[in-house]
Amino acid sequence: MAYGRDGRRLMGPLLMVNSVVCLILLGLAGWSLNKYIDGHQNHPHLGGNPSTIFLLVYALIAGAIGGGAVLSGYIHLRVWSNVSLATATTSAIISWAVTALAFGLVCETGLFASRLQWEDTEQTLEAFVALSGLSQLLYLLLLHAGMFSSRYGPAYDG
Repeated sequence: MAYGRDGRRLMGPLLMVNSVVCLILLGLAGWSLNKYIDGHQNHPHLGGNPSTIFLLVYALIAGAIGGGAVLSGYIHLRVWSNVSLATATTSAIISWAVTALAFGLVCETGLFASRLQWEDTEQTLEAFVALSGLSQLLYLLLLHAGMFSSRYGPAYDG
């Protein structure tokens, strides 16, 4: 019997989406943080919001931890055992938690930005933080389905 065939079929494309989203998130947050550090605090895409710097830092951390979770997921996809499932699940939970913190700052920035000028780059970063949180949540649910059913994950041997 082929254990986990459905989970493997779904996990590959989902990991690819997560890796692309994490790379874009790292690029946007890194570029914006670089602009902020270089003294462009009044740059239009930073919006003048005091919580923007925290959003940039948390988005950068979420992208880096998300990249590690994606790497752990690729290793699990290759090995496909219970040990790699536990490692991938743990790193995915941590990655999703940090992304949820960044998403909370997106909500704060969005509430405050309704009174300010909102620029495209900040909107793009906020959209990718939300997309990253959603794709990581789907990946996390797929990993948890693999923990509870051999149809979506490796078979439990004992």
